[in-house]
Amino acid sequence: MFRISRLTDYGIIVMAHLAECQDDDPHNARELAEDTQLPAPVVSKILKALTRAGLLVSQRGSKGGYSLARNPGDIPVVEMITALEGPVGITECTVHPGACAQESSCQVRDPWQRINGALHAALDKITLADLAKPIESESPFVPLMGINGSTAGRAKLATKVLE
Repeated sequence: MFRISRLTDYGIIVMAHLAECQDDDPHNARELAEDTQLPAPVVSKILKALTRAGLLVSQRGSKGGYSLARNPGDIPVVEMITALEGPVGITECTVHPGACAQESSCQVRDPWQRINGALHAALDKITLADLAKPIESESPFVPLMGINGSTAGRAKLATKVLE
């Protein structure tokens, strides 16, 4: 099964919530945990990782908190996944060339490389702004449900990937 971790899923939910807020005001970890209905310790861990990756900006003080470092349209999904999960790769050799003893004689290495490249390109085309948009019309795709029942991965997202 190919999937992202729960921590990464939650991180994208937090990022989408910040994008939906449409303000530049910092939001503290407790507030974000309440708004997204995620455990506060998990949200704190996510916020630190996203700040280290340069996707969020942290402001100290009584009115401090976290805000997006860039416009939501300038933050691709692949960057969020990489910040929380590490490099996107469907096999070990796509992420760490030379790590597999069979790599030099592997007949499926090149196809996996192409598939991984296509996956990376698709995730690079989708931005945080795409995730934060409301669903505009009916779609044959079933949206992914966030922890609080909101749609975290929008139906429009699936359509954009298939373009």
